Amino acid sequence: MKNVLLVLLFLYSSFLIGQNGTSPDKVVTPPEKVSFTFQKEYPGKTAVWALKYVGDDDDEIRYEGKFRTNEKTESLAVYDNLGVLKAFETQIPLNKLPQKAQAYLKKNYPSNAIREIAVVVDDKNKTTYEVGVQKKGRFYDLVFDQNGGFDVAVEKD
Repeated sequence: MKNVLLVLLFLYSSFLIGQNGTSPDKVVTPPEKVSFTFQKEYPGKTAVWALKYVGDDDDEIRYEGKFRTNEKTESLAVYDNLGVLKAFETQIPLNKLPQKAQAYLKKNYPSNAIREIAVVVDDKNKTTYEVGVQKKGRFYDLVFDQNGGFDVAVEKD
């Protein structure tokens, strides 16, 4: 009986070990070009890196580095595999959103539904605002344009 339990425990632990590499948000080490560019742009900062697949067919690789720009602010730098910055996202308080976006949120969502707010600047220098809200148990990213106009809502898992 002890041998059977030991074998079952061994099999179960081997399945758990095998699951280790299947997470889509697995922490990764980016290529040297990405690390070099990040350190050049954000000296002294340490990022936690994740690998994401994007594009129409999930055929493009992006390296996302999460780090703190200061004690209270979390940021995200997104690079392609050649070390080119594709987007930079940083947290902001509600009062830093354009007035038009603030009015939209006030009209359509209770204040306790807002989970996170960020300003995003892409590689074409286009600025958008992303507001994470929770409504009826679902999480959405609301995207506003540079002037605060509502653009789109994207449901997140």
